[in-house]
Amino acid sequence: MKTLRIPHTELEVSRIACGCMNLSRAWDDGAITAAETRAALALVEAALEHGITLFDHADIYARGKSEQLFGEALRQMPELRSRIVLQSKCGIRLAGDPDADSPQRYDFSRGHLVRSVEGTLKRLDTDHLDLLLLHRPDPLMEPDEVARAFSQLQDSGKVLHFGVSNHSATQISLLQEHLEQPLVANQVELSLAHHQLVSDGLLFNQPGGSGAGATLDYCREYGLLLQAWSPLAGGSLSGPAADLAGEYAQARGVATEAVLLAWLLKHPAGIQPVIGTTRPERLAACCQADQVELSREEWYALLAAARGAGVP
Repeated sequence: MKTLRIPHTELEVSRIACGCMNLSRAWDDGAITAAETRAALALVEAALEHGITLFDHADIYARGKSEQLFGEALRQMPELRSRIVLQSKCGIRLAGDPDADSPQRYDFSRGHLVRSVEGTLKRLDTDHLDLLLLHRPDPLMEPDEVARAFSQLQDSGKVLHFGVSNHSATQISLLQEHLEQPLVANQVELSLAHHQLVSDGLLFNQPGGSGAGATLDYCREYGLLLQAWSPLAGGSLSGPAADLAGEYAQARGVATEAVLLAWLLKHPAGIQPVIGTTRPERLAACCQADQVELSREEWYALLAAARGAGVP
């Protein structure tokens, strides 16, 4: 698989990443099952076989069990850690944490960020994260608090690099102003079914324009890797865009998933899809995207089919 360099870092990673949210689908306090462990190991092995080297986590996924399952893979394959890039996200606190009446909320306080990373490292059975992302914007964020947390985590060797997820251009700019470290990634929802970051750039000074496209441009200008979560929209894409992608796929002898991901890979921002499937055969279908090169005309035709309209 082709690779890309994460800006402002020494990290060379696969252009497609493996999202590990669903290594466990049990968002409860139950024990990890043997079947979950076997499935997690099979997925990690399949990802490695297809050249994937970046694995994406979050502390809340399955209430920590998805990270635990990956940690078991690292224990069973001790040579694996030096071959991969591990990233995780934190900053979301689920309802009931720590008290029964506590609401779901965001928490960028220094103490919470540091504790979250320490919990992630224990579950993953590793001594450091290559990349830590702030999961969703916290309206109560004190940038200096985040800066203190990042410096503490970096100085202790627990996190090498930092980024954000689901953040706008202005939110990134505000935070970056207070940090010693460059933010190197922004993970956002992006697919042909959720194309606003791309299509909004067409609508400047047009009815319906929201300004969302400025975030994509900001990340390109300041060197943040754009990662696309839910790049296949959970398999929900239907209608003309899905039909057209199927036609392009059939003509090339690849899976439809490959064409849908190739649409993201075509963008000059160097977007990295984070695929969340837990089925090795579907992962293999997705990795075919690495060999698909859409023409400019095909790319625009897919966008028009998804938008239900051509360019202005």
